[in-house]
Amino acid sequence: MARVLTLEEAIAELVHDGDTVALEGFTHLIPVAAGHEIIRQGRRDLTLVRMTPDIVYDQLIGAGCASKLIFSWAGNPGVGSLHRFRDAFQNSYPVPLEVEEHSHAGMANRYAAGAAGLPFAVLRGYIGSDLPNHTKTIKTIECPFTGERLAAVPALNPDVGIIHAQQADRNGNVQLWGITGVQKETVLASARSLVTVEEIVDELEPRPGAVVLPEWVVTAVAEVPRGAHPSYAMGYYERDNAFYQKWDAISRSRELFEEWLNTEIFGKTRSDA
Repeated sequence: MARVLTLEEAIAELVHDGDTVALEGFTHLIPVAAGHEIIRQGRRDLTLVRMTPDIVYDQLIGAGCASKLIFSWAGNPGVGSLHRFRDAFQNSYPVPLEVEEHSHAGMANRYAAGAAGLPFAVLRGYIGSDLPNHTKTIKTIECPFTGERLAAVPALNPDVGIIHAQQADRNGNVQLWGITGVQKETVLASARSLVTVEEIVDELEPRPGAVVLPEWVVTAVAEVPRGAHPSYAMGYYERDNAFYQKWDAISRSRELFEEWLNTEIFGKTRSDA
């Protein structure tokens, strides 16, 4: 049975310095609150994995938590660049950042291979791209049956997989619905997993198209209302587009970012900072 912990307890127990950590959710149900708790607990030297690094990874990178990013697209959705990510990659500020870039299809297949216990995934992809010239974890293999040249990418098996969902029951069974990405594969591929949820209920009510993760594949569950904000949770709250727009100005400036970090994450006043 998955254990029900507070968010603070779960991050303290499951996420360690030097871990490979995946926080997944595709536009919807992004585990932002978990990312903030990782910052508060001062984790360092993390390898961050995510199909679409958006502002939560910008925040983690800007706070100095990450030494490497494995990703397939990075940006502030609908707005532009992730400036803390750019500053780390281009200027090694606040710490140097190594990058490993893939396509969406490549990342999804890597998670699926990890979830299936396979060493690598095979796909038709990267054709016409220069990514294989820059990413060592993209290889070409020949199909033993047809002779076709295919792309091969290694499985992803994070130390910790973190996702957000709408509900869990008191035994730790999890249910999420709406736009889903690779949340299921992330949990199954990871050595340890944390699911933050909008609420813990007595019984999960079946919903069309929902993904259910049984208690035995989840390490811990934490009840974190609005844990995806400024992302959204279908049935609970909408996406905060205004915050995504504001983030562009905050992340452009090292000083504004530090001010945001001190006030919004660490709860300091100007006199404390």
